[in-house]
Amino acid sequence: MCGRYTITVTEEELMLRFMLESSTPFYEPRYNVAPGQMIPAIINNGAQNKLGQLRWGLIPSWAKDAKIGYTMINARVETIADKPAFRTSLRSKRCIIPADGFYEWKRTEDGKQPMRIVQKTGQLFAMAGLYDTWVSPEGDKISSCTIITTVPNKTMAGIHDRMPIILKKQDEAAWLDRSIQDVNLLQSLIGQPFPDEELRVYPVTQAVGNVKNDSPENIKEVS
Repeated sequence: MCGRYTITVTEEELMLRFMLESSTPFYEPRYNVAPGQMIPAIINNGAQNKLGQLRWGLIPSWAKDAKIGYTMINARVETIADKPAFRTSLRSKRCIIPADGFYEWKRTEDGKQPMRIVQKTGQLFAMAGLYDTWVSPEGDKISSCTIITTVPNKTMAGIHDRMPIILKKQDEAAWLDRSIQDVNLLQSLIGQPFPDEELRVYPVTQAVGNVKNDSPENIKEVS
């Protein structure tokens, strides 16, 4: 699964990387993003990429209760085309969750050690996501998302049996293009885990286990 991540860049870096044309009042660097929180996400409105906020944990439009979102922080790439919660969003409600690292816990003789996984270049990357909008019986709207996961590459295999889909940079525009609804084409964009040789993994503080801890100390390498 993917249950914690970081996005520590400046707003200017984020805007340049994803060709965003307008700034937002809500963005700030985050060192311990967790499910249930409002997170920065990118969609395309047919003319340009736009940055907004989505709640992490997808609530399908047909759900009877918003609590279902807590069980849908991730969607398995192998089943998104078939599961009712995801198949409609796959065709027309795709998003990118920008990040510069994610956390996973590795089992060791001394217990679970939190690890941070980043690109070796240190650059931002795009995690593939799906979103939907749910309306409560009272008329309140919640727009929410899920991060798509796949089997691990060699780097991740010794840590966890899943990892987030990280899109190739050249595939990001197609993923966001709502006019593309060919499921086979879309699955080809997310069919492989990120190249093993392009990732770096390093141990970080146990403090990331508490969602209240959201500081630059979280991403420092520990011995």
